[in-house]
Amino acid sequence: MPTVIPYVPENITVHLGTPASNASNVTVSFSDYIKNVASSEIYPTWNESAIRANILAQVSYALNRVYTEFYRSRGYNFDITNTTAYDQAYVHGRNIFDDISTLVDELFNDYIRRQGFVEPLFASFCNGTTVTCEGLSQWGSQSLAQQSYNSIQILRNYYGNDIELVINAPIRNITNSYPGTPLRQGDIGPNVTVIQTSLNRISQNYPAIPKINPVDGIFGPATETAVRRFQSIFGLAVDGIVGRATWYQLVKLYVGVKRLAELNSLGQTFTGISWAYPDAIVEGNSGQKVSHLQYMLSVLSQFNPQIPPLEVSGDFDAATKNSVISFQRWAGLPETGAVGATTWDAIYNAYAGVASTTLSRGELFPFQNGPIPAATIRDLQQQLNLVADATPGMARPQISGQCGTMTRRSLTQFQSFSGLPANGQIDDATKQALADDVGSLRFAQTSRFAQFPGQTLVYGMTDNSQEVQ
Repeated sequence: MPTVIPYVPENITVHLGTPASNASNVTVSFSDYIKNVASSEIYPTWNESAIRANILAQVSYALNRVYTEFYRSRGYNFDITNTTAYDQAYVHGRNIFDDISTLVDELFNDYIRRQGFVEPLFASFCNGTTVTCEGLSQWGSQSLAQQSYNSIQILRNYYGNDIELVINAPIRNITNSYPGTPLRQGDIGPNVTVIQTSLNRISQNYPAIPKINPVDGIFGPATETAVRRFQSIFGLAVDGIVGRATWYQLVKLYVGVKRLAELNSLGQTFTGISWAYPDAIVEGNSGQKVSHLQYMLSVLSQFNPQIPPLEVSGDFDAATKNSVISFQRWAGLPETGAVGATTWDAIYNAYAGVASTTLSRGELFPFQNGPIPAATIRDLQQQLNLVADATPGMARPQISGQCGTMTRRSLTQFQSFSGLPANGQIDDATKQALADDVGSLRFAQTSRFAQFPGQTLVYGMTDNSQEVQ
């Protein structure tokens, strides 16, 4: 993701309809937006701890949409919709409850995230009565509040004990991540680092994109080659230049493979930062670059018994120095315990090699775990949409959590394409076939074939062969 530190926008643009509808946009202050959502979604008579929990979930949900540029990266000119099938309820011009307004003024720049992650949590929620979901139950939160749960306990009940609150996040105007002018070979700087780190992460799921090593913020031939391959795979103009279309396709794909806009996000941790050599790091130093160093060494220690395990603390202590010396000994470098350019590059190269070739360790590379069969209707609809994106003519159901006509239609079409009984029934065979198809799309080197290539393919043919009669 381009943005590293999330912020609270001064204003947010809301589309008053479904994403593709020809509805109006309204731009309102972020705090007024949350006051409207909270007044539309919950009741002011609820216990205060339940109201606080719901407001924090609503803030985090909206900030995730802004942070991931979820709609902007798809070409829309708004940040969020008011349609509950996609987002949160917003009724333009409605009255705001006084008690809710007071609490929002206190909470609108606080949000939820998972510990160790950067992005605001995609804090999905539902009413918990007519609609249930994986996230917070609104009526359930009130029930917990009546049992004397505080707001944090309510949130952890639904989102897990590994969440934390960010308090008083910075407030500023929304700025598009696209730098404004195309980036090409010869450019240098942080925006190039964004391109390189995004391509390297996306390439984990699309191995046809070559890795860029090292990530140095310099738009050289290797970066251009990776950009061209990325553009070729995703149907963009193959010019090796990162203009607006390529930039936002990178944003969209990065958000997708990291699932940043989902409740079960894989999390943005160290993937959006510069790995370029930061000047010498020695015992006694502290800060972000020490954390990056420790992170790389901690990953390597799980594969190389000569490197002792290391905690990522941000402080270059004796344990870090010992780990550096152990790596230097293994790599045949002078055992100084200090990290100069040669040692940094060697550690990064070893780390990059592990990250790009060792794909079976789920605890380190969870994106390589194959998709599992859908456990809920919402999961099923999300998987059907992924397959529909690559299958011409297949219906795309709304993510509603309810198995309506469009979901049945899409399911029947998928079954027909897959050689299964086309009955629209959600059976185990269909769920497994759907998960397998999602996996093949997610991890394939190229897009799925949509049309017959025009000639019979037989054993022994090559790309340059003519049809064998």
